[in-house]
Amino acid sequence: MTYLLTQMFLYLLVAFLLGLLLGWLLWRYGKPTGDEIDAMRAENSRLRSDLETCNMKTARLEAAADAPRAASVAAAPVVAPAPAVEAAPVAEAAPVEVKEASKPEGLSAPRGGTADELQLIHGVGPKMEGMLHNLGYYHFDQIANWTAAEVAWVDDNLEGFKGRVTRDKWQPQAKVLARG
Repeated sequence: MTYLLTQMFLYLLVAFLLGLLLGWLLWRYGKPTGDEIDAMRAENSRLRSDLETCNMKTARLEAAADAPRAASVAAAPVVAPAPAVEAAPVAEAAPVEVKEASKPEGLSAPRGGTADELQLIHGVGPKMEGMLHNLGYYHFDQIANWTAAEVAWVDDNLEGFKGRVTRDKWQPQAKVLARG
């Protein structure tokens, strides 16, 4: 019995020493080299500058989109309320006729061979940009000039993204981007 215990102890000691050796080798040679560290720092710096550029573009677009709203609120004249007048009974109003949604006119290819970067519009990613290109919409001015019926058609026909045009307010953004 003591023979077996001694033999097991020796095997455990050998396994422990091999584990220490393997751990030391991994620790010693598993560290990144100076060149790898420099490359990681350069990539980190590039990504930070890209993030800062995106933040600046976002702030500029939000400010440009809010400017027309702020100007219209500031330019609105203040009107004193009229004295209350008793209204005569009104007949029931006729229902408002809603135009049927119609497909906006698209292009077969981008003008000048180059499409606008539609991903600058909040809510348009690479997949959505591809869908818009497939429908023939390549430029900000196309989106900016859609009528309400055309917006309704696009909202209804974006597979998996129904209502996105209205919800993310593409038209005001596209108007700003088309100007600029």
